[in-house]
Amino acid sequence: MLKVNHVQKSYSHFHLDCSLEIKRGSITGIIGKNGSGKTTLFKAILNLIHIDSGDIILLDKDYKEVDKNKIGCTLANISLCEYLKLKDLVDVLRNTYQDFDLDYFLQKCNQYQFPLDKKINEFSTGMKAKLNVLIALSHHATFLILDEPTNGLDVLAREEIIDLIREFMKEDENRSVLISSHISSDLEGLCDDIYMIDGGKFLFHETTDCLLDQYGLLKLTDKQFDQVDPSYFIKTRKENYGYAVLTNQKQFYQENYPEIIIEKNNFDTLFSMMLRGE
Repeated sequence: MLKVNHVQKSYSHFHLDCSLEIKRGSITGIIGKNGSGKTTLFKAILNLIHIDSGDIILLDKDYKEVDKNKIGCTLANISLCEYLKLKDLVDVLRNTYQDFDLDYFLQKCNQYQFPLDKKINEFSTGMKAKLNVLIALSHHATFLILDEPTNGLDVLAREEIIDLIREFMKEDENRSVLISSHISSDLEGLCDDIYMIDGGKFLFHETTDCLLDQYGLLKLTDKQFDQVDPSYFIKTRKENYGYAVLTNQKQFYQENYPEIIIEKNNFDTLFSMMLRGE
């Protein structure tokens, strides 16, 4: 579905250097703090910025030759035509996307109680975010690129957007989604695999099942830290009680050191340890 091969883009203060692959039928997440390179990568994939080097293959074609009707996207900090009423935006969408599904779009607008006669700039933050995603879904795209679609939303609004994405995937097993967020819990129950990005580079890539099953947080006293085999330590951080240690071999420590405390991994812990641990 998507192959990004050593794509590089340099600015005076930032350098992107990334490779990734997304298979058909999968939801891939990219997690990273603000300014880590997520939006720059997405703009490169969408041919919105010129890359310095590297290759991008999207839908089995060079990314510059892809039919844009096959792609749905939302980008952070890019606004809708907010001066328009929603009913006027519908006309814009019908003229923009050849496969725009008017019945689907209006049905969802009714479900979310979007007023057709109201200007979009009068919508709440949550309504605008849902509308952004709905537009990306409304023309039966094959591939979705969603940049921080849940940013700044309350829990209920975030869940509604995630439900929209799940719905999209259930309709066609050949579809794929690339979604970014700095809210790790949004990705944990949605994605098949996760990339973590920082400073324009991916720190790691794992399947979600592997991250949740094999990774864990060891909570060690100073004495235990000196005694435990460090072969599978990934990151460590000094704490008041001793040390927090991230490992990708939780079972090894469960079997060989049954006396130590091992917390089940979650994405918040993983994100924090990968960025703040040593």
